[in-house]
Amino acid sequence: MKVTIWNENVHEQREPEILTWYPGGIHETVARFIKDMPGVELVRTATLQMPDCGLPQDVLEDTDVLFWWGHMAHKDVPDELVERVYERVIRGMGLVVMHSGHLSKVFKRVLGCTGSLRWVDNTYGRIHTVMPSHPIAKGIPEHWELGIEETYGEPFGIPQPDELIFIGWFDSGEVFRSGCAWYRGNGKIFYFQPGHETNQSFNHPLVRKVLQNACQWVAPCNVVPKERSIWACPEISQTFERKTFEEILKEY
Repeated sequence: MKVTIWNENVHEQREPEILTWYPGGIHETVARFIKDMPGVELVRTATLQMPDCGLPQDVLEDTDVLFWWGHMAHKDVPDELVERVYERVIRGMGLVVMHSGHLSKVFKRVLGCTGSLRWVDNTYGRIHTVMPSHPIAKGIPEHWELGIEETYGEPFGIPQPDELIFIGWFDSGEVFRSGCAWYRGNGKIFYFQPGHETNQSFNHPLVRKVLQNACQWVAPCNVVPKERSIWACPEISQTFERKTFEEILKEY
């Protein structure tokens, strides 16, 4: 499995204290615990500041799972890149969107939604596992303390999840669909709410476990070759030999 961790990497440059919790940035922190997974052959990191935002076509073609974190610079992600990511997901690349990535162009394009929600900083959160049979919930308790985080509250402007795995509760009184999964084309998408830049959720063992499980789950079994785009409608060139009904009955 080849994994790419994308982070806009803006907060880390403006708020250096974030690097005390996440040395190297959020992307490097996530990369460290994804590298620990069995079956992971390669982990790359990519940021907004790199050429092609770190995601030229050859990197995307060589990526099985893409993690995405963004917040302040959604508008700075080129539309052409968004379309490349969308096309790769449709062909089978897995996508894991974290925290404020709900407003990213990629998330909104892949799911066709606004990603809107309500929020307030510095509340106390708890996560409830509402689909314990799902592979992403493997090894995760039925409910667990997240700690101080940013409240995300309903209504959440997303299409109905194909699978709702986690629900968050906050002492602000809000509840939120914190862990949602979808299928689009040949690809799988998972969204997970924890991960505010001024909190330490990516250092929480269960947050890490969920993201590791998600990486395994969204990873493709097969990726449709680029020349066989899901939008193409090629004419079928071969058919089976036709038999009469009487000839078919003789085979049974």
